Amino acid sequence: MSIYVGNLSYEVTQDNLTAVFAEYGSVKRVQLPTDRETGKLRGFGFVEMGTDEEETTAIDALDGAEWMGRDLKVNKAKPREDRGGSFGGGNRSGGGGGGARNRY
Repeated sequence: MSIYVGNLSYEVTQDNLTAVFAEYGSVKRVQLPTDRETGKLRGFGFVEMGTDEEETTAIDALDGAEWMGRDLKVNKAKPREDRGGSFGGGNRSGGGGGGARNRY
């Protein structure tokens, strides 16, 4: 299981986030995604902890808590494949027949 942490300050660091979650158990990994074009933080992150119990405790304690001037949104992260459909079908953009025409 992984924890989604939203509404983060754009000034947050992996060390900051690790320190907050370490109060509830052992932190295995922290990810802070950045924008591909600007390199700036995207305002959310993911935390993995040692056990499911530690993660549940951290979620219960930190969801809605104010940190660095923002109210955190903390919950179980949803698997990436569950978020499909927002890009419309991938096969429409040059797949299949479109590629065959470009061979000439």
